[in-house]
Amino acid sequence: MAAPAPRRLTLPRDARLRRPADFARVRRQGRRVVRSGFIVNWLARPPGTRARVGVVTPRAVGSAVVRSRARRLLREVFRRHQHELAEPVDLVLVARQALARQDWAEVEREFLAVAAGADLIKPAA
Repeated sequence: MAAPAPRRLTLPRDARLRRPADFARVRRQGRRVVRSGFIVNWLARPPGTRARVGVVTPRAVGSAVVRSRARRLLREVFRRHQHELAEPVDLVLVARQALARQDWAEVEREFLAVAAGADLIKPAA
């Protein structure tokens, strides 16, 4: 018997928040958790839709190179764990200055801790 096909871990264009109104709606109506490296804002979406992510990197985070790295880290942690979300959400991740000093493992650990604490991750079977 063949093994099931693995889930594709892509981040297509329709999985990203792009309109300023979407960012504002999530920040205004959604829930929020602050961690040392980033802030997580989320708002539930209708069933049958896909989770979307938006990343904000203020200039206070650092130079353009540092901000780009922060965006890549935050998008990547969402990309790898998007299929573990219990329900579709709009997620806005706001980088903080401490993110510039964190490595991939720390960012992933913080994201998973927030997601588990907020019941965003599916329970282990």
